[in-house]
Amino acid sequence: MPSMPSKTELRKSLRKARLDHVQAQPDSIRALLFHRPPEPLLQKVSSDAVIGLYQAVAGEAPASGYAKFFQEAGHTIALPSFASDTAEMQFREHNDPYEHSDLSRGPYGIMQPSAKAAEIVPDLVFVPLVGFTAEGDRLGQGGGHYDRWLAAHPGRIAIGLAWDVQLCEALPAEPHDIGLDAIVTPTRIYGPF
Repeated sequence: MPSMPSKTELRKSLRKARLDHVQAQPDSIRALLFHRPPEPLLQKVSSDAVIGLYQAVAGEAPASGYAKFFQEAGHTIALPSFASDTAEMQFREHNDPYEHSDLSRGPYGIMQPSAKAAEIVPDLVFVPLVGFTAEGDRLGQGGGHYDRWLAAHPGRIAIGLAWDVQLCEALPAEPHDIGLDAIVTPTRIYGPF
């Protein structure tokens, strides 16, 4: 039986597959995907839930449509924020998902709320990923930010957003890896959520 590739090898091949997949889609199709959360997921989101999202980069499944949807539905939304490249991830309130006027470039080059924005703890967090399994295992970018944040905030719901091409039969796991409650792709919802 062949050995499983390392996380580094998997990240490299999955990032390429993800980017190739996104670039092969016409702009008109990409604009329709991840526009609104699927109804089965919405049925489980309380009306007062604080929603954590992210600013997508490098072929990640976009979360901006969800940010607009949840804000219009009356939810408080938040994005990851880093005080420095050695600081732990926090979530800060994001008030302008249309124009992004409340965001600036953070230490990782990703747009984030300013340090003056209120720090809040989301009830439900949408998580970017490089790869996932149907059982909810997640391969992230490699920094461990979401694993540490979720470990420090038990009981939060974590939902991955991904392209179908990111599905893996298995992923190498380490004790600190935290699984997802569900993964949403353009074609289905994986997991027990």
